[in-house]
Order: sequence, then structure tokens, then C-alpha cells
Amino acid sequence: MAALQVGKAEILTELRPRPKISVIGAGNVGASVAQYVVEKELGDVVLVDVVEGIPQGKALDLAQAGPVHGYDSNLIGSNGYDETADSDIVVITAGLARKPGMTRDDLLFKNAEIVGSVVEQVVKRSRNAILILVTNPLDAMVQLAWKKSGFPSERVIGMAGVLDSARFRTFIARELDVSVENVTAFVLGGHGDSMVPLPRYSTVAGIPITDLLPADKIQSLVTRTANGGTAPRDSTWGSR
Repeated sequence: MAALQVGKAEILTELRPRPKISVIGAGNVGASVAQYVVEKELGDVVLVDVVEGIPQGKALDLAQAGPVHGYDSNLIGSNGYDETADSDIVVITAGLARKPGMTRDDLLFKNAEIVGSVVEQVVKRSRNAILILVTNPLDAMVQLAWKKSGFPSERVIGMAGVLDSARFRTFIARELDVSVENVTAFVLGGHGDSMVPLPRYSTVAGIPITDLLPADKIQSLVTRTANGGTAPRDSTWGSR
């Protein structure tokens, strides 16, 4: 809300609409994204999925939780893209999920087809949106979305950097029995086996973990971080 001066004495208020955030794919990840967005009141949400009834039902559930959690963001569930028109941000989670034994790259061709189609539909309706990619294999999907959309690179973003660093922070905190709030982690490279966690630049209360843990334990944490998405979904390792 911004104040608008009229003349010398009269102050009116100008109501600015909330950002419009569309989430493409209403599975576990997409629904979680929508939940975080509305709970933090980052914007209004359009939840899209090809399965009829799924985005509508999840949008309704989240809307009805608003009075309990204290948010009033608007939510729409849809099986089409018209409701996403003029989105400020579009989060793309649509695609096949990884199954046991699969690498992220095993998903490349099928998910490239899905993400390519999604980007085409989004761009027709939201030329000024920021695209945030979640679908694996992430690095390839970001490149594809950038090429397909024609958007400048600063408006096509992959979420892996924050996920990989958060994963490394979590493993460090659990190993040392400290709060994640005191842990800083640094991870370079792609989202996959080629990622490079940097232990010397990862710290607990400013102390490098190389001063706190033996080399073999650090290597174990590095390996867990790089391979985190291959763990079973019901474990503490994560699944993306």
C-alpha cells in the first residue's frame, strides 16, 4: 500500500494488487510451493495441473486453511493456462518424478517435452514473468526454458543453488548437533552428480567445518549432498 498526496492536505491510499504467482504442476512439490507462497502472503496463486480436479481441490484446501493460519491470498485451481495470464512469477514443477534407480538425466527427453510445452503456453500469456524452474534434470530444463521463452537470462532461474546449499547445511548441522541457523554452506556447479560442495568455505558460527570434522566425515557429507536426490522419499535425505 502506498500513500498518494493530493493537493496539500488530503492523503489517499492506493491499493496495489498482490503479485500473481502461477505454479505449474500441482503434485507434492507444486502444492508445497503454493502453500509456502500463501502462508508468507507473497502473492495470489494460480495452481495448474493436467489432472482434472487436483489443482482445484488443492487450491480449495489451501484457501480454507487461510482463516486458521492467518492469510487471505486468493487461490485458483485450473487445468488450463488462461488463468495464469499476466503472472509476475511462474514456478514450473511439472514433469515426471524420479523413480528408484533413475538419475536426473534419465528424465531428460520426456521432461524436456513437458517443460517446453509449458513454457510455450506461459510465454503466450505472461511476457513479463520471471520463470523459476524446479523440474529435473534442472540445468537442462533451465537452458531449455531460456531458449524457448526468449526471456533475458535474469528472468529464467533454477532453484537448485538454494536447495543444494540448504541440503549441505542440514547434513552439517545434524552431524555436529547444532542449529542450522549457525551453519553457512557453499555449493558450486550443477544440480546433480557434478555439484561441488566446498567444505573450507562452509562454516559453523564462522568456523570452517574442516576444523570441526575429520576428512572422511566431510567427504561423506559431500557425497550425501551431491547424491541427495537419489535417496528414498521416506528418508531424511530428500528426493529432488
